[in-house]
Amino acid sequence: MNDQLPAQFTFRPGDPGYAEELAGFQTGFTLRPGLIVGATDADEVRAAVVFAAARGLPVAVQATGHGLAGAAEGGVLISTRRMDDVRIDAAAGTARIGAGVRWGQVVEAAAAHGLAPLNGSAPSVGAVSYTLGGGLGVLGRTFGYAADRVRSLDVVTADARLRHVTPEKEPELFWALLGGGHRLGVVTALEIGLVPVARVYGGSIAFDGADGEAASEVLRTYLEWTQTVPDALTSSVAALPYPDIPQLPEALRGRYVISVRVAYTGSAAEGDRLVAPLRAIGPALADSLREMPYTDSHTIHSDPPFPHAYYGDSAMLSGLDAERALRALALTGPKAPMMTVVQINHLGGALAAEPAVPTAVPYRDAAFLLRLLSPLDGTGVAAVRALYAQVSSVLEPLAVGRSLNFSFGGGDRTGGLHDERTRKRLAGLVSQYDPASLFGGVYEGE
Repeated sequence: MNDQLPAQFTFRPGDPGYAEELAGFQTGFTLRPGLIVGATDADEVRAAVVFAAARGLPVAVQATGHGLAGAAEGGVLISTRRMDDVRIDAAAGTARIGAGVRWGQVVEAAAAHGLAPLNGSAPSVGAVSYTLGGGLGVLGRTFGYAADRVRSLDVVTADARLRHVTPEKEPELFWALLGGGHRLGVVTALEIGLVPVARVYGGSIAFDGADGEAASEVLRTYLEWTQTVPDALTSSVAALPYPDIPQLPEALRGRYVISVRVAYTGSAAEGDRLVAPLRAIGPALADSLREMPYTDSHTIHSDPPFPHAYYGDSAMLSGLDAERALRALALTGPKAPMMTVVQINHLGGALAAEPAVPTAVPYRDAAFLLRLLSPLDGTGVAAVRALYAQVSSVLEPLAVGRSLNFSFGGGDRTGGLHDERTRKRLAGLVSQYDPASLFGGVYEGE
């Protein structure tokens, strides 16, 4: 194969369309690749890899730009956003999704057949990169990680081969890609299994977090409650200061709010029974818990839909007590030097089960995931890291690692994203499939 690039969507610095092609959901970090290839199919991805390899240029990948592609400075960035085909096989219960597909597309397409993917909370997130990072979604405790439902992957490796990877044909590469990210090539498509879910009981219940006693009661009740709920219920608790803007419900404007988010695949009547201990905490600022079609599942978290600048990190925890959780909130609450969102995800259930086909998704025995996210609106990254270090010191006795899906910061840190055994196995496979380090061993953004 020669190293001629496709002409239609190829951009260099200074070209019209370069900045627009580079733009993504994350605006806080600037990449400056020497070349952007807006690929429309796997052959154009192959051409970009051949071009980069012939010149010794690093390669990175970007779909929606929720995460960032790591070190593409001066190298080649392959933009996959145009590869957005979704095909549902209702009889087989599967979906084939291109590298640029967003979860909202898959949810809508699958819903027409009474099916659902194991998507995340935000419909604008790239489905492929999310899955390669493991994929902790709104139905996680019921059905496991999104990576566990992958049937096959199409990937262009550093030798510019387009490989159809299955557990039978290339088990080691299959294992590494699912949970290891884009360090072994450019995934151009996935075939995933869907689940028979058409509706859920879900939503959120919000409390005034500025009241210290109320905040303590919410956290203590929530952590005790998670020990009693069935695997069919996935939940998280989030604490954040809401801005005083007219786009928000009046009850939440300008308040520091602690919300419990719930997704339950059982009946609405049983859902009401299960959440009764949460409603018994006291007066709520808002309560949206209800039965809903799965196509409305994004309203459970109501993640911001607009591009913005942010930095984030995470800690996978062996357990969590209310005292440590409250100390983390005291550091990040209204008196913190910058706005910080804290979210605690309840893990376990199907997330703790080993899948039928092994993957590189680590830390399955973790009980909770604590996530931090700070907007970078005038706040420097160094100040955010300093605050996060204080939170980490509180959590350190319980921390077992970090989550690849929820480490936002331009690919600046990769330590702790895998346990040592998994990291060494991945490193060996990177050496085998990418000996010249074309993909740089970096993690790819969603």
